[in-house]
Amino acid sequence: MIRKAVEAPRACAWVSLSDSGIPTLLSVGACPPGNEGAAALPAVYPEWLGDRAFAAAHGARFNYVAGEMARGIATPKMVTAAARAGCVGFYGSAGLPLSEIKSGVAEIKSALGPEARNWGANLIHSPQEPGQEKAVIDLFLAEGVSRVSASAFMRLTADVVRYTALGLSRAADGTIRRANHVFAKVSRAEVAEAFMAPAPEKMLQQLVAAGEITAAQADLAAQVPVAADITAESDSGGHTDNRPAAPLFSSLAAARARIAARFSLPESSIRIGLAGGIATPQSVAAAFQMGAAYVLTGSINQSAVESGLALSGRKLLAKAGPADVAMTPAADMFEQGVQVQVLKRGTLFAMRGKKFHAFYRSGASYETLPAEDRRWIDDVLGEPFEAAWQATRTYIQRVNPAEAARADADGNKRLALVARRYLFMGAQWAREGQADRTADYQIWCGPAMGAFNEWVAGSFLEPVEARTVRQIALNLMEGAARITRAGQLRAIGLTVPAELFSFRPVAFE
Repeated sequence: MIRKAVEAPRACAWVSLSDSGIPTLLSVGACPPGNEGAAALPAVYPEWLGDRAFAAAHGARFNYVAGEMARGIATPKMVTAAARAGCVGFYGSAGLPLSEIKSGVAEIKSALGPEARNWGANLIHSPQEPGQEKAVIDLFLAEGVSRVSASAFMRLTADVVRYTALGLSRAADGTIRRANHVFAKVSRAEVAEAFMAPAPEKMLQQLVAAGEITAAQADLAAQVPVAADITAESDSGGHTDNRPAAPLFSSLAAARARIAARFSLPESSIRIGLAGGIATPQSVAAAFQMGAAYVLTGSINQSAVESGLALSGRKLLAKAGPADVAMTPAADMFEQGVQVQVLKRGTLFAMRGKKFHAFYRSGASYETLPAEDRRWIDDVLGEPFEAAWQATRTYIQRVNPAEAARADADGNKRLALVARRYLFMGAQWAREGQADRTADYQIWCGPAMGAFNEWVAGSFLEPVEARTVRQIALNLMEGAARITRAGQLRAIGLTVPAELFSFRPVAFE
């Protein structure tokens, strides 16, 4: 009977209490005759897990987000598949040329139609490329992208505030409506607070003075959070602080309470979702039990058929265990020492990236390094350093001439820029599946990938050819519902076998 109650979470479970208070499970489904005084344990639907206001705001069936993975790893096809499955999908537009972002957005809009609201695109903080964030926001506004996931931000920027403010209006009943939604992906409370709070007055005044927003929009922006959806990014692939999920979520919940009290906002106006480590039904159920409004998956979708990663890279991911990841310097913030988490098994990328950064931190230039180290650099680059520098300089001269000029006079800076190009190309080679560069693949992923592989081992989802965003999402949410039901039964005093807190993948029609 206990097993039936867990495996049929959409049916009520009927329980009676003896005089001693010990519960008895009577039936699943209809209340048995003669037990009119029995108590009903309500149904658990996957659609009910999380904050129903989130799904309503974004036109989704589930409180589940297929997160953006930069450089087009989260493809338009992935976004479309996620949205059609009833989830929210984000396009991995970060790091792509504006023309490619525009065509990707057009593909999504064409596939989903003008009424679809459960999709968006990625805006990544780009301190190395002045004007890039503004250009991307301008494109999103022009193309009607109404949901933006802002990632890797260390502070609030005027362009994020502008995007939010331009979408605000006053409804007939006096409430403030959002047309543009920011999802702020953060791993620190101090960064989260800037997005949770209304936009700073000084920033709003500057935007009004520049003609970027109206005074009326500035007034509305001063009354609502910049971002109503905050994604707590725990130990994840790519940019990460390797934060444990539970302490991070608790920290952001406390930050929300502080901000709500300071600005007289209802706490419910700020939803907190959880990302990083979301890979099994247990992790999904745990996130919702902690109070997460929604969950966001990333690494595990990278192994799906809709991923922009080449088949060779997806096969490497499918072999990963929870410990087969490593930290290495980030291409976009190499000089600052910012790191990303990548796949270690089957590649040498993490080790090579760290060695490049050690050369840079030592203050060396290519010319001052020992001959052995110069040979190593040329071998890893696959070409002489000077050729790599000329190709790098051509690009840097176009996007940031001042930085190119600095590098012309500073050998250490030249070494850093060439290293950044190598790190950047690692992701490109993985996307293209370049066979002779497998050892240099940069594949962003966290420990969740290994946990997912362990969960699906021996099931229909084990082969990468069978992994779709839809099947992954539906299995995670169905499994989470069953585990939540098992938790309900245990919480009222019933003995629930340990194996019922597990769920094996099944193929959904």
